[in-house]
Amino acid sequence: MTDTSIRERASDERSTESETESLACPECGGQVVSDEERGETVCADCGLVVEEDEIDRGPEWRAFDAAEKDEKSRVGAPTTKMMHDDGLSTNIGWQDKDAYGQSLSSRQREKMSRLRTWNERFRTRDSKERNLKQALGEIDRMASALGLPDTVRETASVIYRRALDEDLLPGRSIEGVATASLYAAARQAGTPRSLDEIDAVSRVDRDEIARTYRYVVRELGLEIQPADPEQYVPRFASELEVSDEAEMRARELLRSAKDSGVHSGKSPVGMAAAAVYAAALLTNEQVTQSEVGEVASVSEVTIRNRYHELLEADDAAPA
Repeated sequence: MTDTSIRERASDERSTESETESLACPECGGQVVSDEERGETVCADCGLVVEEDEIDRGPEWRAFDAAEKDEKSRVGAPTTKMMHDDGLSTNIGWQDKDAYGQSLSSRQREKMSRLRTWNERFRTRDSKERNLKQALGEIDRMASALGLPDTVRETASVIYRRALDEDLLPGRSIEGVATASLYAAARQAGTPRSLDEIDAVSRVDRDEIARTYRYVVRELGLEIQPADPEQYVPRFASELEVSDEAEMRARELLRSAKDSGVHSGKSPVGMAAAAVYAAALLTNEQVTQSEVGEVASVSEVTIRNRYHELLEADDAAPA
């Protein structure tokens, strides 16, 4: 045995002895145990608190089953259905800079460009993933333009994935099915957008959107309730900058119309626009029919017709 190995062995023995000594109670020499609940190190014999305020290196949350543990764990980025690979793959940024913000050399830029190319090829290995990538990007673009929350985007992504798995895409465009999925998700979430608003941000025409929407809802068995005119009121009132009093009055007019059945068979967007216009007049606020029609994407004729129907239903309602 060499001198070096002898010294190493002696050093290991000394460290083991020091660890053993540190585990003994300095008061009575008894066994020391760790109380994780209180964050203390105490002597099992005499009860002396040797250390306190220990650092808890575990998570601050508790989980009672494996599914809850996976859901609460924050190791890595969260998975999302808004990306074709569920957000599990890597993404190389387009900025040609290093971690310190300094520009890369020309040779390094060429290398990063090749890495980005190969990374994109590996991320979309087949036609299905390329289809998903294009469709989910389209959903995200339209949702951003319409101001829809992430929950609606997530639901729309799930609906599109189901349509792809059920083989509903042959004979239909990717943009058409993506638009129909977003339209259905917005109505399911209670934040509907009118067909005209959807048509304004989509790359397909209105007739194709309506046709594809009906087909997707029927084939997937989606349960979508008819849109409530009251769901459009907050957005219209906010864009027209009317008061809270006018918004509440518009809701009252719509409730009276629903009680009398006036809303049946009529466009909820037109009913909501007329209610906001009528409420603004009743609260002495300056709002024109053209302004309301521009915000709601309905004609002034529709607003005038629904306006009179709403006032008649409100007058006929019991006090």
